[in-house]
Amino acid sequence: MKINRIQKIRELLEDTHSISINTLCETFNVSKYTIRRDINELEQTGFLKKVYGGIVLQEHEHQSPEPFSLRKSRNVQAKKKIARIAASLVKDGDIIYIDSGTTTMHMLSFLTKHQHLTIVTASVYVINAAAALNQFNIIATGGTLYVPSMAFVGPTVLNCLKDYNISKAFMASTGVSIEHGATNASPLESEIKRSLMGKAAQKFLLADTSKLDVASLMSYCKLKDLYGVIMEKNPPAHYVEYLENNHVSLLTKEISSISSLK
Repeated sequence: MKINRIQKIRELLEDTHSISINTLCETFNVSKYTIRRDINELEQTGFLKKVYGGIVLQEHEHQSPEPFSLRKSRNVQAKKKIARIAASLVKDGDIIYIDSGTTTMHMLSFLTKHQHLTIVTASVYVINAAAALNQFNIIATGGTLYVPSMAFVGPTVLNCLKDYNISKAFMASTGVSIEHGATNASPLESEIKRSLMGKAAQKFLLADTSKLDVASLMSYCKLKDLYGVIMEKNPPAHYVEYLENNHVSLLTKEISSISSLK
């Protein structure tokens, strides 16, 4: 019944804080038209907010992402060091995914010595920077532009990622904690990051230490699910211990060969 379905949507949203329309359709085995009618009713009560492709709990509206232009000017030197370390993991002929983020974007300038490198990305910044260097094979996912991150989101991105075998994925996040893992403030970007975590690739998280003990709106992976975590310096001891216990490589310096990991 409709009233029961709407109540269940409320309960799910209170638990998860954000849900995609596709997930709701699968959960209740109804059409998108039906789900959108239910969402419109709930939106009128002020309980939720509609975003592209899904809904978020209204009380979390204040956690919407900061504009890209503000985030990219923060901790620049730490981000560049992390990007240099990440680039040292790349080999000639790799097919890599560079996530949208103000740390991952710095990787491009450190990849210029590589040959036959394919870069898959949803980041507008990475697309433009890679194209300007005129030496990489660039695969842009397409999709709907999400201005706060200057990146593409939506089903087009997810469908694109299904088609490619990626050897290494360099992931970004807005918060990192042992309890919540790698987190992001955008439900739509989180959906893309979860999709990447499901691929048979080495997944590396690039995060400066200012993001530690911060939990954004949505978790997209546990730290133990990563192949490696790259930071500008060693995190507190309990993070080091957690990563060691879960066989996740912690990288704070450039390496000469990826075979030296783990």
